[in-house]
Amino acid sequence: MNRRERRAAGKSSKIERSKTERSRTEQSRTEQRRADQDSQAAPTVAALYETGIAHLRAGRHLDAQTCCQQALAIDAGHADTLHLMGLLSLQAGQYDHAVEWLSRAIRQTPNTQTRKTDYLSALGITLKQMGRLDDARNVFDKAVQLKPDDAELRKHAGGVLVALNRPADALLSFQHALQLDPRHWEAAYQSGVLLHQFERFEEALVQFNLCDELRPDHAATLQTRARVLRGLKRYESCVADARRAHALDPADPVTCNNIGDALLWLGRHEEGLQWFDKALARRPDFIEVLLNKGFALLQAHRFDEAFETYRHLLVVDPNNAKAAWQLAHLKLLTGDFEAGWAEREARWKMPDFSTEYPKFSQAKWLGQESIEGKTILVHVDEGLGDTLQFARYLPMLAARGARVVLVVQDALCPLLADVSGVSACIPFSSKTYPPFDMHCPIMSLPLAFGTTLATIPSANYLPPLPAARIQVWEQRLGPRDRLRVGLVWAGNPKQGNDCNRSVPFRTLTPLLDVDATFVSLQKDPRPDDKTRLGERTDIVDLTADLGDFVETAALICCLDLVITVCTSVAHLAGTLGRPTWVMLPYLPDWRWLLDRDNSPWYPTVRLFRQDDTRDYAGVVDRMRTELLRYRASGPGNNASVRPASR
Repeated sequence: MNRRERRAAGKSSKIERSKTERSRTEQSRTEQRRADQDSQAAPTVAALYETGIAHLRAGRHLDAQTCCQQALAIDAGHADTLHLMGLLSLQAGQYDHAVEWLSRAIRQTPNTQTRKTDYLSALGITLKQMGRLDDARNVFDKAVQLKPDDAELRKHAGGVLVALNRPADALLSFQHALQLDPRHWEAAYQSGVLLHQFERFEEALVQFNLCDELRPDHAATLQTRARVLRGLKRYESCVADARRAHALDPADPVTCNNIGDALLWLGRHEEGLQWFDKALARRPDFIEVLLNKGFALLQAHRFDEAFETYRHLLVVDPNNAKAAWQLAHLKLLTGDFEAGWAEREARWKMPDFSTEYPKFSQAKWLGQESIEGKTILVHVDEGLGDTLQFARYLPMLAARGARVVLVVQDALCPLLADVSGVSACIPFSSKTYPPFDMHCPIMSLPLAFGTTLATIPSANYLPPLPAARIQVWEQRLGPRDRLRVGLVWAGNPKQGNDCNRSVPFRTLTPLLDVDATFVSLQKDPRPDDKTRLGERTDIVDLTADLGDFVETAALICCLDLVITVCTSVAHLAGTLGRPTWVMLPYLPDWRWLLDRDNSPWYPTVRLFRQDDTRDYAGVVDRMRTELLRYRASGPGNNASVRPASR
């Protein structure tokens, strides 16, 4: 190669090297630009988390999950993202996965970080959903320890305590939430629900009033407040709230039932029936409504329809003890004793019936087995009047060769201890019994003896009363120069039908202008009655000295007539054979039957029934007219033979 050629080759090589260097520089710049672009486009963990939250709120759960996966690929311990994965699993119903994600978030977070309580709260909610209630409670307890001033945590803790059937503790938790946030709607609502369950109606009303203020026209609030108002016996207000709830949710049969129920308490039975029919049109086999409809039909004296309703209910729910019990009472009321006594045994399947009746290991005697030579324990199972009415069967047990041990209410023990055939009388409060072979509830004795209207035993079973006690009352009442009339106008206010059987004292005041000595036999008068009684000079009140039923019986023996509502005194006076007038509501208790003014249980009892106006004023007017006639015949001329004294 000559010099010229060597120069040309060198020059060409230099050009190639320059091109290569320029290409490499350009490639390097391109790669740098791409790297810069990639660096700018790569999302951070925080950005991925925020995007995931936005997707969750928009309901795009799959997109949210993708963001979480990308974030965790960058930082596997990012607590917020782990929490978000837990929330996504919770909403998908994947509870085990939710627990795992949330637990990881909690482990990544020190107690000093406020976000930890959010993670604990989500874990507690998940555990509650899984039914792991004790674990959920522990989690919320820890969250509350970390953040004691958080009302929402207290609310959640209360919800778990409700699920654990610890309502008193739950109420404290909800009330604590309200102390922290007095306008926390859910805490107020749940507090109201629990206060209603505890029958603390006034306090419950305060909470539901707050709920109504915070969230007006909320159907559930109005419906529950209506039930509170029912508990307060503010039935008009109850109807008003229930109607508002119905307007907001016309398809809800529960609201229709609540309206009908309140109308029953207002005595508007036909209107109530219309609402029960509306409820049944929406839910034909609604058991509570069928029970209420049956009761409304009874109140309206539509007995054939009531029979039909209860029988239909028992087809729908053959094990419904309350329906069977009501049907039994209807049969007894209409005189079908044979079926009524047997079907009344359904009461033992009612959870809230005679909860204090002992669970004896010995067999229950209902009349089938021989009791000769056996010891039978007869135990009270209902009220004072029931015990007095059915204690007449005790001598009959002894006549069959049984040794009879009687357990009755403490107040009745002194009166019944010496009844013929009773070997031992034990007060109910004792809870200690001698050995026995069989037991029988006292209200089951008519069944055991196959009682019919024609075979009702005599009421004359009490032994003679102490003569000294009768003499003391005779002396305290003074000369027998006028008719002596005992008065009882109210029974136990806790009895379910008391609003229909009891009357205010003022209802009886038209009787007091009759020329007679009126004697109050009313124990524990209600405040208004006590005030009015103290203002009267035309009625003698010696009830402070009626320490037991022996004293009451002795005083009744000194009277010519007892006028009473359907309460224990009616049974006591009837058992003593004293002339007794009983005021009865339009729908009487089953034992008084229908359409008669006498009683097969007590020959000296006369019945004064309400008519369809359901007004006791008319009853009292009739009694006043009869009392004037009675007085005209002379004090004591109409009295039955007094029980012997000893």
